[in-house]
Amino acid sequence: MMKKITLLLANGIVGIVLISLFSSSFADEQFSNTEVISIDGNIGIEKTTLTFSVPKDNNLPWAFVEGKIANPVLDYPVIIQIYDNDDQITGNDVGAVHFAQADVSEDGTYEYKFRVKDINGEKTVNIFEGDYTVKIFKVVYLYSNLSST
Repeated sequence: MMKKITLLLANGIVGIVLISLFSSSFADEQFSNTEVISIDGNIGIEKTTLTFSVPKDNNLPWAFVEGKIANPVLDYPVIIQIYDNDDQITGNDVGAVHFAQADVSEDGTYEYKFRVKDINGEKTVNIFEGDYTVKIFKVVYLYSNLSST
């Protein structure tokens, strides 16, 4: 039986997660919720959920998700899922707009860059605009003494 532990950005397992545009943050303070779901008693999946907001007057074309995992399990990428809050239905995948994965370096850091605005000559398309829910999944050692780093 899987044991579910809810954490609120405490604990050494939680990595710092930041979503922002280059040189500009969408929110002064990010609310996030993190939980760890045990897989086998030694490793687990750390799921962080947070909000990503893109203003209508955004001028920057790129955004990124980055962080550092305290006890990463090597060879497992970080999975990133972005959902449009206006189209999302609780319990469904409706509203899913972007899925990605990012490799984790030996020091536990990861980064994923993605376009929020496409500019092609005179034509500009806002790929992201409004509020989104971001879910980040990381495979972690549940106890720091099991970490390979």
